[in-house]
Amino acid sequence: MCVSLVTGGAGFMGSHVVEYLLKVGHNVVVLDDLSGGFVENIPETAHFVEGSVLDHKLLHQLFEKYNFTYVYHLAAYAAEGLSHFIKRFNYQNNLVGSVNLINESVNHDVKCFVFTSSIAVYGAGQTPLTEDMVPMPEDSYGIAKLAVEQELRVSHEMFGLEYVIFRPHNVYGEKQNIGDRYRNVVGIFMNQLLKGEPMTIFGDGKQQRAFTYINDVAPIIANSVSVPAARNEVFNLGADVPYTVNDLAKCVAQAMGKESRIKYLDPRNEVKVAFSDHTKVERVFGGGKKVALSDGIKAMAEWVKQHGARESCIFENIEIVQNMPSSWAAAIEDVTVPS
Repeated sequence: MCVSLVTGGAGFMGSHVVEYLLKVGHNVVVLDDLSGGFVENIPETAHFVEGSVLDHKLLHQLFEKYNFTYVYHLAAYAAEGLSHFIKRFNYQNNLVGSVNLINESVNHDVKCFVFTSSIAVYGAGQTPLTEDMVPMPEDSYGIAKLAVEQELRVSHEMFGLEYVIFRPHNVYGEKQNIGDRYRNVVGIFMNQLLKGEPMTIFGDGKQQRAFTYINDVAPIIANSVSVPAARNEVFNLGADVPYTVNDLAKCVAQAMGKESRIKYLDPRNEVKVAFSDHTKVERVFGGGKKVALSDGIKAMAEWVKQHGARESCIFENIEIVQNMPSSWAAAIEDVTVPS
Protein backbone atom coordinates (compact mmCIF):
# COMPACT_ATOMS: atom_id res chain seq x y z
CA MET A 1 0.00 0.00 0.00
CA CYS A 2 1.48 3.34 -1.08
CA VAL A 3 1.99 6.24 1.28
CA SER A 4 2.21 9.69 -0.28
CA LEU A 5 3.58 12.89 1.21
CA VAL A 6 1.87 16.08 0.04
CA THR A 7 3.64 19.28 1.00
CA GLY A 8 1.40 22.33 1.02
CA GLY A 9 -1.58 20.00 1.41
CA ALA A 10 -3.51 22.53 3.51
CA GLY A 11 -3.24 25.04 0.70
CA PHE A 12 -5.42 25.56 -2.31
CA MET A 13 -4.01 23.29 -4.97
CA GLY A 14 -2.45 20.86 -2.51
CA SER A 15 -5.70 20.13 -0.70
CA HIS A 16 -7.44 19.26 -3.96
CA VAL A 17 -4.59 16.90 -4.88
CA VAL A 18 -4.94 15.27 -1.45
CA GLU A 19 -8.65 14.67 -2.08
CA TYR A 20 -7.98 12.92 -5.39
CA LEU A 21 -5.17 10.81 -3.92
CA LEU A 22 -7.45 9.59 -1.15
CA LYS A 23 -10.11 8.70 -3.70
CA VAL A 24 -7.72 6.40 -5.57
CA GLY A 25 -6.50 4.66 -2.44
CA HIS A 26 -3.34 6.44 -1.32
CA ASN A 27 -2.53 6.87 2.34
CA VAL A 28 -1.70 10.56 2.58
CA VAL A 29 0.47 12.55 4.97
CA VAL A 30 0.08 16.33 4.66
CA LEU A 31 2.96 18.59 5.65
CA ASP A 32 2.08 22.28 5.85
CA ASP A 33 3.24 25.23 7.94
CA LEU A 34 -0.17 26.94 7.55
CA SER A 35 1.45 30.14 6.29
CA GLY A 36 -1.01 30.20 3.40
CA GLY A 37 -3.26 27.21 3.99
CA PHE A 38 -5.95 26.25 6.46
CA VAL A 39 -6.52 23.11 8.53
CA GLU A 40 -10.15 22.99 7.38
CA ASN A 41 -8.93 22.38 3.81
CA ILE A 42 -7.43 19.01 4.76
CA PRO A 43 -9.67 15.92 4.42
CA GLU A 44 -10.19 14.12 7.72
CA THR A 45 -8.72 10.84 6.45
CA ALA A 46 -5.35 12.44 5.70
CA HIS A 47 -2.74 12.61 8.47
CA PHE A 48 -1.69 16.22 9.10
CA VAL A 49 1.73 17.30 10.32
CA GLU A 50 2.27 21.01 10.96
CA GLY A 51 5.78 21.91 9.88
CA SER A 52 8.00 23.39 7.22
CA VAL A 53 10.03 21.94 4.36
CA LEU A 54 12.85 24.08 5.76
CA ASP A 55 12.98 21.84 8.84
CA HIS A 56 15.26 19.14 7.44
CA LYS A 57 15.34 17.28 10.76
CA LEU A 58 11.54 16.99 10.76
CA LEU A 59 11.63 15.83 7.13
CA HIS A 60 14.12 13.11 8.00
CA GLN A 61 11.90 11.90 10.84
CA LEU A 62 8.84 11.78 8.59
CA PHE A 63 10.61 9.89 5.80
CA GLU A 64 12.00 7.43 8.36
CA LYS A 65 8.59 6.89 9.95
CA TYR A 66 6.36 6.61 6.88
CA ASN A 67 8.70 5.30 4.18
CA PHE A 68 6.93 7.37 1.53
CA THR A 69 6.28 5.81 -1.86
CA TYR A 70 5.60 9.13 -3.57
CA VAL A 71 6.24 12.80 -2.82
CA TYR A 72 3.98 15.53 -4.16
CA HIS A 73 5.70 18.85 -3.60
CA LEU A 74 3.21 21.72 -3.81
CA ALA A 75 4.43 23.86 -0.91
CA ALA A 76 5.63 27.25 -2.18
CA TYR A 77 5.16 30.96 -1.76
CA ALA A 78 3.93 31.63 -5.27
CA ALA A 79 3.90 35.42 -5.50
CA GLU A 80 5.77 36.15 -8.71
CA GLY A 81 5.59 39.92 -8.56
CA LEU A 82 6.48 40.11 -4.87
CA SER A 83 9.41 37.71 -5.25
CA HIS A 84 11.61 40.52 -6.60
CA PHE A 85 11.41 42.18 -3.20
CA ILE A 86 11.74 39.09 -0.96
CA LYS A 87 14.60 37.28 -2.65
CA ARG A 88 16.05 35.60 0.44
CA PHE A 89 12.60 34.46 1.60
CA ASN A 90 11.78 33.25 -1.91
CA TYR A 91 14.92 31.15 -2.34
CA GLN A 92 14.75 29.72 1.17
CA ASN A 93 11.13 28.58 0.83
CA ASN A 94 10.97 27.72 -2.85
CA LEU A 95 14.48 26.39 -3.50
CA VAL A 96 16.21 25.32 -0.27
CA GLY A 97 13.05 23.68 1.04
CA SER A 98 12.71 21.75 -2.22
CA VAL A 99 16.32 20.56 -2.00
CA ASN A 100 15.64 19.28 1.52
CA LEU A 101 12.82 17.15 0.10
CA ILE A 102 14.91 15.92 -2.82
CA ASN A 103 17.69 14.85 -0.45
CA GLU A 104 15.30 12.80 1.68
CA SER A 105 13.60 11.34 -1.40
CA VAL A 106 16.93 10.10 -2.76
CA ASN A 107 18.05 8.71 0.59
CA HIS A 108 14.75 6.89 1.14
CA ASP A 109 14.22 5.48 -2.36
CA VAL A 110 11.04 7.40 -3.18
CA LYS A 111 9.51 5.95 -6.35
CA CYS A 112 8.51 9.28 -7.89
CA PHE A 113 8.77 12.97 -6.97
CA VAL A 114 5.94 15.11 -8.39
CA PHE A 115 6.74 18.81 -8.51
CA THR A 116 4.49 21.76 -9.33
CA SER A 117 6.65 24.31 -11.07
CA SER A 118 5.18 27.27 -12.97
CA ILE A 119 5.05 28.89 -16.40
CA ALA A 120 6.99 31.67 -14.67
CA VAL A 121 10.10 29.72 -15.73
CA TYR A 122 9.52 30.81 -19.34
CA GLY A 123 9.62 34.57 -18.92
CA ALA A 124 8.42 36.77 -21.76
CA GLY A 125 8.90 34.25 -24.58
CA GLN A 126 6.69 33.73 -27.57
CA THR A 127 3.20 32.42 -26.94
CA PRO A 128 1.79 29.90 -26.72
CA LEU A 129 4.55 28.63 -24.44
CA THR A 130 5.83 25.14 -25.22
CA GLU A 131 7.98 22.79 -23.14
CA ASP A 132 10.82 22.85 -25.68
CA MET A 133 11.39 26.60 -25.28
CA VAL A 134 14.52 27.74 -23.46
CA PRO A 135 13.40 29.03 -20.04
CA MET A 136 14.27 32.68 -19.34
CA PRO A 137 12.50 33.57 -16.06
CA GLU A 138 12.05 37.26 -15.32
CA ASP A 139 11.40 37.10 -11.58
CA SER A 140 12.97 35.43 -8.57
CA TYR A 141 10.06 33.04 -8.18
CA GLY A 142 10.52 31.69 -11.70
CA ILE A 143 14.27 31.39 -11.17
CA ALA A 144 13.70 29.31 -8.01
CA LYS A 145 11.22 27.03 -9.77
CA LEU A 146 13.58 26.50 -12.69
CA ALA A 147 16.44 25.68 -10.31
CA VAL A 148 14.33 22.95 -8.67
CA GLU A 149 13.46 21.54 -12.10
CA GLN A 150 17.16 21.35 -12.93
CA GLU A 151 17.95 19.81 -9.55
CA LEU A 152 15.39 17.07 -10.20
CA ARG A 153 16.93 16.39 -13.60
CA VAL A 154 20.45 16.00 -12.23
CA SER A 155 19.17 13.98 -9.24
CA HIS A 156 17.58 11.58 -11.70
CA GLU A 157 20.80 11.31 -13.70
CA MET A 158 22.99 10.93 -10.62
CA PHE A 159 20.78 8.91 -8.25
CA GLY A 160 17.91 7.55 -10.33
CA LEU A 161 15.20 9.63 -8.63
CA GLU A 162 12.23 9.62 -10.98
CA TYR A 163 10.09 12.73 -11.25
CA VAL A 164 7.19 14.43 -13.00
CA ILE A 165 7.19 18.20 -13.35
CA PHE A 166 4.07 20.27 -14.02
CA ARG A 167 3.99 23.92 -15.00
CA PRO A 168 0.45 24.99 -14.09
CA HIS A 169 -0.72 28.53 -14.56
CA ASN A 170 -3.28 30.94 -13.12
CA VAL A 171 -5.21 28.27 -11.25
CA TYR A 172 -8.34 29.32 -9.34
CA GLY A 173 -11.21 27.64 -7.54
CA GLU A 174 -12.74 26.65 -4.23
CA LYS A 175 -10.46 26.70 -1.15
CA GLN A 176 -8.25 29.43 -2.59
CA ASN A 177 -6.94 31.92 -0.04
CA ILE A 178 -8.75 35.05 -1.18
CA GLY A 179 -7.06 37.06 1.58
CA ASP A 180 -3.65 37.03 -0.13
CA ARG A 181 -3.23 40.47 -1.69
CA TYR A 182 -0.07 39.52 -3.61
CA ARG A 183 -1.21 36.54 -5.70
CA ASN A 184 -4.24 34.82 -7.25
CA VAL A 185 -6.04 37.66 -9.00
CA VAL A 186 -9.42 35.88 -9.06
CA GLY A 187 -9.40 35.59 -5.27
CA ILE A 188 -8.20 39.17 -4.88
CA PHE A 189 -11.09 40.44 -7.01
CA MET A 190 -13.67 38.40 -5.11
CA ASN A 191 -12.37 39.51 -1.73
CA GLN A 192 -12.43 43.16 -2.80
CA LEU A 193 -16.01 42.85 -4.06
CA LEU A 194 -17.16 41.23 -0.79
CA LYS A 195 -15.69 44.20 1.07
CA GLY A 196 -17.41 46.74 -1.20
CA GLU A 197 -14.09 47.83 -2.66
CA PRO A 198 -13.23 48.36 -6.34
CA MET A 199 -11.21 45.67 -8.07
CA THR A 200 -7.60 46.86 -8.45
CA ILE A 201 -5.66 46.21 -11.66
CA PHE A 202 -2.02 47.01 -12.34
CA GLY A 203 -1.62 48.91 -15.59
CA ASP A 204 -4.31 49.00 -18.26
CA GLY A 205 -5.72 45.52 -17.66
CA LYS A 206 -4.87 44.32 -21.15
CA GLN A 207 -2.47 41.69 -19.81
CA GLN A 208 -3.50 38.26 -21.10
CA ARG A 209 -3.65 35.02 -19.13
CA ALA A 210 -5.42 31.68 -19.48
CA PHE A 211 -7.23 31.16 -16.17
CA THR A 212 -7.39 27.52 -15.08
CA TYR A 213 -10.08 25.86 -12.95
CA ILE A 214 -8.66 23.62 -10.22
CA ASN A 215 -10.60 20.50 -11.23
CA ASP A 216 -8.89 20.55 -14.62
CA VAL A 217 -5.42 20.15 -13.08
CA ALA A 218 -5.59 18.46 -9.64
CA PRO A 219 -6.63 15.00 -10.94
CA ILE A 220 -3.81 14.97 -13.50
CA ILE A 221 -1.22 15.88 -10.86
CA ALA A 222 -2.57 13.22 -8.49
CA ASN A 223 -2.66 10.45 -11.11
CA SER A 224 0.69 11.26 -12.70
CA VAL A 225 2.65 8.63 -10.77
CA SER A 226 0.53 5.94 -12.43
CA VAL A 227 1.37 7.05 -15.97
CA PRO A 228 4.70 5.54 -17.07
CA ALA A 229 5.06 7.91 -20.04
CA ALA A 230 5.00 10.87 -17.64
CA ARG A 231 8.16 9.86 -15.78
CA ASN A 232 11.04 12.33 -16.02
CA GLU A 233 9.05 14.71 -18.20
CA VAL A 234 7.87 18.32 -17.96
CA PHE A 235 4.29 19.32 -18.76
CA ASN A 236 2.45 22.59 -19.17
CA LEU A 237 -0.91 22.30 -17.44
CA GLY A 238 -3.91 24.56 -17.60
CA ALA A 239 -6.56 26.33 -19.66
CA ASP A 240 -6.15 27.03 -23.35
CA VAL A 241 -8.10 30.26 -23.93
CA PRO A 242 -6.46 33.56 -22.88
CA TYR A 243 -8.47 36.46 -21.49
CA THR A 244 -7.48 39.98 -20.54
CA VAL A 245 -7.53 40.93 -16.87
CA ASN A 246 -10.26 43.43 -17.78
CA ASP A 247 -12.40 40.59 -19.15
CA LEU A 248 -11.72 38.57 -16.01
CA ALA A 249 -12.86 41.45 -13.79
CA LYS A 250 -16.19 41.68 -15.61
CA CYS A 251 -16.69 37.92 -15.35
CA VAL A 252 -15.92 37.90 -11.62
CA ALA A 253 -18.22 40.85 -10.89
CA GLN A 254 -21.09 39.16 -12.74
CA ALA A 255 -20.60 35.87 -10.87
CA MET A 256 -20.48 37.72 -7.54
CA GLY A 257 -23.59 39.75 -8.39
CA LYS A 258 -21.70 43.01 -7.93
CA GLU A 259 -21.10 46.15 -9.95
CA SER A 260 -17.88 46.00 -11.97
CA ARG A 261 -15.91 48.86 -10.44
CA ILE A 262 -12.20 48.95 -11.32
CA LYS A 263 -9.37 51.03 -9.91
CA TYR A 264 -6.32 51.08 -12.19
CA LEU A 265 -2.94 51.24 -10.46
CA ASP A 266 0.48 52.07 -11.81
CA PRO A 267 1.79 49.23 -13.98
CA ARG A 268 4.24 46.78 -12.47
CA ASN A 269 7.05 44.80 -14.06
CA GLU A 270 5.33 41.65 -15.35
CA VAL A 271 4.97 39.50 -18.44
CA LYS A 272 2.19 41.00 -20.55
CA VAL A 273 1.03 37.90 -22.42
CA ALA A 274 1.41 34.41 -20.96
CA PHE A 275 -0.47 31.27 -21.91
CA SER A 276 0.79 27.85 -22.81
CA ASP A 277 0.34 25.00 -25.25
CA HIS A 278 -0.95 21.71 -23.78
CA THR A 279 -0.40 19.30 -26.65
CA LYS A 280 2.14 17.27 -24.66
CA VAL A 281 0.05 16.76 -21.52
CA GLU A 282 -3.00 15.84 -23.60
CA ARG A 283 -0.97 13.30 -25.57
CA VAL A 284 0.30 11.60 -22.40
CA PHE A 285 -2.71 11.94 -20.10
CA GLY A 286 -5.52 12.19 -22.63
CA GLY A 287 -7.57 15.20 -23.60
CA GLY A 288 -10.95 16.25 -22.37
CA LYS A 289 -13.29 19.18 -22.21
CA LYS A 290 -12.07 21.84 -19.82
CA VAL A 291 -14.24 23.99 -17.59
CA ALA A 292 -15.21 27.29 -19.23
CA LEU A 293 -14.06 30.43 -17.43
CA SER A 294 -17.61 31.60 -16.68
CA ASP A 295 -18.56 28.21 -15.19
CA GLY A 296 -15.42 27.92 -13.06
CA ILE A 297 -15.71 31.49 -11.79
CA LYS A 298 -19.36 30.89 -10.92
CA ALA A 299 -18.50 27.75 -8.92
CA MET A 300 -15.75 29.57 -7.02
CA ALA A 301 -17.98 32.59 -6.41
CA GLU A 302 -20.65 30.42 -4.77
CA TRP A 303 -18.02 28.95 -2.44
CA VAL A 304 -16.58 32.39 -1.65
CA LYS A 305 -19.98 33.88 -0.86
CA GLN A 306 -20.64 31.05 1.61
CA HIS A 307 -17.28 31.52 3.36
CA GLY A 308 -17.08 35.33 3.31
CA ALA A 309 -14.24 37.81 2.99
CA ARG A 310 -10.80 37.34 4.49
CA GLU A 311 -8.52 39.97 5.92
CA SER A 312 -5.63 40.77 3.59
CA CYS A 313 -2.39 40.47 5.50
CA ILE A 314 0.59 42.70 4.76
CA PHE A 315 3.87 40.94 3.99
CA GLU A 316 6.07 42.73 6.50
CA ASN A 317 9.51 41.20 5.91
CA ILE A 318 10.28 43.07 2.71
CA GLU A 319 13.98 42.93 1.81
CA ILE A 320 14.03 45.48 -1.03
CA VAL A 321 11.64 48.44 -1.28
CA GLN A 322 13.13 50.10 -4.34
CA ASN A 323 10.74 50.06 -7.34
CA MET A 324 8.02 48.28 -5.39
CA PRO A 325 4.47 48.96 -6.69
CA SER A 326 3.21 52.04 -4.88
CA SER A 327 0.07 50.33 -3.53
CA TRP A 328 2.16 47.62 -1.85
CA ALA A 329 4.68 50.12 -0.48
CA ALA A 330 1.93 52.34 0.92
CA ALA A 331 0.34 49.38 2.71
CA ILE A 332 3.67 48.49 4.31
CA GLU A 333 4.18 52.08 5.45
CA ASP A 334 0.74 52.10 7.05
CA VAL A 335 1.78 49.09 9.15
CA THR A 336 5.29 50.21 10.09
CA VAL A 337 4.74 53.93 10.77
CA PRO A 338 3.43 54.56 14.33
CA SER A 339 0.12 56.40 14.52
